[in-house]
Amino acid sequence: MTTQPVGDVAAAGPDLSPRASARSLFVVAILTGSFLLFLVQPMIARMALPRLGGAPAVWNSAMLVYQALLLAGYAYAHWLGRVSVKRQAMIHLGVLAVAALWLPIGLMQANPPPDAEPAIWVPWLLGASIGPLFFAVSAQAPLLQRWFAASAPAQNPYALYAASNVGSFGGLIAYPLLVEPSMALSSQSLLWSAGYALLVVLVALCAWKLPRGAAAAAALPTSAKPGARRFAHWVVLAFVPSGLMLATSTFLTTDIVAVPLLWVLPLGLYLLSFTVAFATGRRVADALTLFAPVVVLLFGGAMIGGSQDYPFLNALLALVLLFMVAVTLHTQMYRLRPEPDRLTSFYLAMSIGGALGGVFAGLVAPVIFDWTYEYPILILAAGILAPRAFLLPVIGRLWEGDRGAVWVKTAGVIALVAIIVNVGLFNPNNVLGPKHENIGFLALAVIGLVTVGTRIPFVVVLAGALFLFGGYRALQLSIEGDVRTRSYFGVYTIRDYPAQGIRTLAHGTTLHGTQFLGDANVRRTATSYYMPGSGVGLALQSLNELYGPAARVGAVGLGTGTLACYARPGQRWRFYEIDPTVIGLARDSGKFSFLRDCLPDADIALGDARLSIAAQQPNSLDLLVLDAFSSDAVPMHLMTREAFATYSRALAPEGLLLVHISNRFLDLEPVVFATMKGGGWYGAKLSYSPGALDNSEATYSDWIALSRDPGTLAALASRAGAWEEIRSNRKVEAWTDDYASIVPVMRSPLDEF
Repeated sequence: MTTQPVGDVAAAGPDLSPRASARSLFVVAILTGSFLLFLVQPMIARMALPRLGGAPAVWNSAMLVYQALLLAGYAYAHWLGRVSVKRQAMIHLGVLAVAALWLPIGLMQANPPPDAEPAIWVPWLLGASIGPLFFAVSAQAPLLQRWFAASAPAQNPYALYAASNVGSFGGLIAYPLLVEPSMALSSQSLLWSAGYALLVVLVALCAWKLPRGAAAAAALPTSAKPGARRFAHWVVLAFVPSGLMLATSTFLTTDIVAVPLLWVLPLGLYLLSFTVAFATGRRVADALTLFAPVVVLLFGGAMIGGSQDYPFLNALLALVLLFMVAVTLHTQMYRLRPEPDRLTSFYLAMSIGGALGGVFAGLVAPVIFDWTYEYPILILAAGILAPRAFLLPVIGRLWEGDRGAVWVKTAGVIALVAIIVNVGLFNPNNVLGPKHENIGFLALAVIGLVTVGTRIPFVVVLAGALFLFGGYRALQLSIEGDVRTRSYFGVYTIRDYPAQGIRTLAHGTTLHGTQFLGDANVRRTATSYYMPGSGVGLALQSLNELYGPAARVGAVGLGTGTLACYARPGQRWRFYEIDPTVIGLARDSGKFSFLRDCLPDADIALGDARLSIAAQQPNSLDLLVLDAFSSDAVPMHLMTREAFATYSRALAPEGLLLVHISNRFLDLEPVVFATMKGGGWYGAKLSYSPGALDNSEATYSDWIALSRDPGTLAALASRAGAWEEIRSNRKVEAWTDDYASIVPVMRSPLDEF
C-alpha cells in the first residue's frame, strides 16, 4: 500500500478529514464575525442620523469610537495570548455572553441636550449602545486564527484572514444593496441580533475543537517576540493603505465625481486587497506587487492632474491605484509576518496602523490642508514603502556597481527630473509646444520605468511626476490664501472669470453659487438654480401676495447667499447652515456680497437643520426652502416622513415647503411623491429651463412645492410658471427614520437629465 503525500490530498478529491472540517468551521466563524462587524457600522449610523444630525463633529467622533473599539478588540485578543487557548475560549465566551445583554442591537433611548458637545456625547451614546457588542465581535479574526493555529499547527492560519475580509466585504456590500433597501431598521436590528447568536454558537464549536491538557499548554507562544522596529514597520505598512482608502474616497467625491455610494468601492477594494495579499496561492499577490510601482507612477500622476474630461475613467484609475497599493503593502506585511504563535501582535500592529491612517486622512488632513494633499502624500509614501524589484534583468544591470557609482547615477536622475519638471511647467521659449506638461510627464514615465527597482531614484521621479502633473497648480492656489478653503464637508474653491464677469463657488466639482461682478444692482442678480423663473424664485416673489409684508422665511442651506436678494423690508429670514466654512465664505470673506448687499443682518443658525427646526416654536415660518444637498449627496434624514413632519410643525397651516430635487444621479421626485401621498401634503413641481431672456448664468433646476393647504398651491400656481402635478414612474416607498434607501431612485447612466 502506497502512502499519498499530504500536499496531494486536495488533488485526489475533497478533504473530508476532521482537520478539513475544523478549518471550514473556523472559516465560517471568522467570516460571520467580519460580516456582522461591517454590517453594524452603517446600520448604527442610520439609526443615529435623525437624533444626532449630520454635523462633521458627530461623524468624526463616531469614527473615533469605531477605531477605538476595533483597536481595543485586537489588543484584547493579543492580551489573551498569555494564557492557554482553552482558558482563552472560556474568557471569550464569557465576554460574548455579557455583550449579549445589549441585544437587540440599537441606540439607547437618550436624546442629546441642545448644547451637547459631540466630542463627549457621541462617544458616550455609541459606546453605551453598541460598545460591548462591537468590542466582542472585533476580536474574532485574530483570536480565532490563533485558536486555529493551536488546533492545526501544520496549517497556515494567516490564510484565514482572507476569509475574514471576504466577510467584511460581504457585509459592506450587503447593507446598501440588500439590507437597507429591503428592511426597516427594526428588522435590521433583529437580523443582526440573530447573526450574533449564530456567531456565539460558531465560536463555541471552535472552542470545542481546541487541544486539551498538555497540548493546550504547548500552544502558548514560544517563538521570538517581534522587536520594536519590526512592529513599527508593520504599523507603517498598514497606515498607508488605510489612509489612502479614505483619501481616495475624499479625492473621488471632491475632484472627480460625487456619485452616491461611491465610498463603498474604495473600502471594498481595500478589504479585498487583504484577501489577495493573505491568500495561500501567491502568484496574484506577487504579480501585482511587481508591477505596482509602474501603476503608482503612471496613475498617481494622472490622478493629481485632475482632468475632468473623463471623470468615470479617472475614478476607475484611482480605484485601480488604490487596489494595487493596498495589495502591495499588505503583501509586504504578509512577507514580514511572525510565527503563528505571535500573530496577535501582528494584527495589533495592523489595527494601530489602520486607525492612525484613518485619523490622519479623516480627521487631521481636513484641518491642516486646504486641498486633498493627503492623497499625493500617501501615493508618495506608497512609492517609498513598495518592495524593490527590477522589471527586467537588463534594468537591474544598469544599476550595478559600487556605492559611489550608484550615487552618481542617482544624482543624474535627480538633475534630469528637475530639468524635465521645469521645462514641463514653464516651457521656456515654447520648446515643447502647447502639450508641454504631457510631454514632460511622458519623459518622467520613461525614466521611472528605468528606476523601478531602486529606492531613491524612483521616489524622486514619482515626486517629480506628482509635482508636475497637478501638485504645482494645487500649491499655487494654496499660496494665494483666499481662493480655496476646506472643512470636514469638502474643499471649496472660489474662481473669477473676468471675461464673463462672474465669480463662482465650487464644492469639489459641483457648482454651489455664482455672482456677477460689478455694481450693487448687478451683484444682486439671482443666478444658477435660483433664477426668478425657477420654482423657488416664483415662490419668493409671491411672498407678499401669499403671506403679507411680514412673511417669515427659512432656508436650509446657505451656499453663497443668493436667496437673500429675494428678501424685502419687513420680512423675517433665517438660514440654516451646517458648515461654518460656508457661513464664512458667504458672509465674512468679502468674496460674495449677496448677504452684505441684500440682508446684512441675516439670522443664520449653525448646526444640523432638522435639529434646529425641531427646536423652534410651532407655526413660526410661512415658507421653508430645503436646499441642503452637498454636491449630489442627499442628507437622508432631511427627506424622511418624520423630517417633513418637523417642517410641518414649524410651518403655519397654510405654509409652503420648497424642495430642491435637481440631482445628476438620483431621481428624488418619487421619494417626495411617496412622502406627500402619505403625509397629508399637496404638491406641485416646476422644472425650469433657462430661456433666451435669462442671464448667462441661469441653470436648469427642479423644485417641488408642498403645502397642507391646497389653496396655497393654487395661489402660487396662478402667479406664473408651468407648475405641474407631481408624478412617480417608480414604485418607491416613502423614506422614514426607520427605512430609507437611495438604490431604488438611482438614475441609470442612460437616463437623460
